[in-house]
Amino acid sequence: MADSNEKAGINPERHSIPIKSILVTQPQPTTDNSPYLSIAEKYGIKVDFRAFIEVEPVPYKDFRKDKVDILAHTAIIFTSRNAVDHFFRICQESKIEMPADMKYFCISDQTAYYLQKYIVLRKRKLFVGEKTAKDLFEVIKKHKNEKFLFPCSNIRKEDIPEFLEANKIKHTEAVIYKTVAADLSDLDDVTYDCIAFFSPSGITSLFANFPNFKQNNTRIAAFGPTTAKAVRDANLELDIEAPMPNAPSMTGAIEVYIQNQKQGTKNA
Repeated sequence: MADSNEKAGINPERHSIPIKSILVTQPQPTTDNSPYLSIAEKYGIKVDFRAFIEVEPVPYKDFRKDKVDILAHTAIIFTSRNAVDHFFRICQESKIEMPADMKYFCISDQTAYYLQKYIVLRKRKLFVGEKTAKDLFEVIKKHKNEKFLFPCSNIRKEDIPEFLEANKIKHTEAVIYKTVAADLSDLDDVTYDCIAFFSPSGITSLFANFPNFKQNNTRIAAFGPTTAKAVRDANLELDIEAPMPNAPSMTGAIEVYIQNQKQGTKNA
């Protein structure tokens, strides 16, 4: 990732420089109705997509070393599609079939819906949070006598394990996939006016690929408090933070910044 100019550090005047290019650190959307594409068309901005992190499966032989007995549990917590995919991969490789009375706790409707790829939902016991882990906690509290299995990545948030521990709920963590930095070497000579991050892992990947990265004129956008903290911990200036009361999405927050620029004001 090329530096924006020859000087090291952060240019305090960067807010006066119009955003003409954005790098979204996520995979390319599979549909044509992405809100990022709407921003690109509306403001004449170049928007590129590039996943900064990759998911690698934990081999079954390594999973076995942890001696996790899947069928000794009565409930499973899913927080992502990756967790769903890799959990059922492990089940297939270990020749395990989920019992009909297994309970599933999903962080969102999207994750619950994705389960249909592997199970018939009407025959299972399914419990869904509104959107966040905190929402799911209220659901789990009503089933605290279950023995939960939490399939996750080697890098995961602390909120779910801490909640289960604090409430003395029986549970087991199972690391079934790994989150690693993607190879971004082809971006070495590329500069963007704005880079949008969605997880602390994205920041880790940035510096794993470009240890000498300098922010200079680049605006940094972050979604969620943990990502925002990772930006600041990396001594980067956070210019665009989402969600905001008037912009609950990353695209909304970016658009507010662009509009404020056009009005000659800095997005706080």
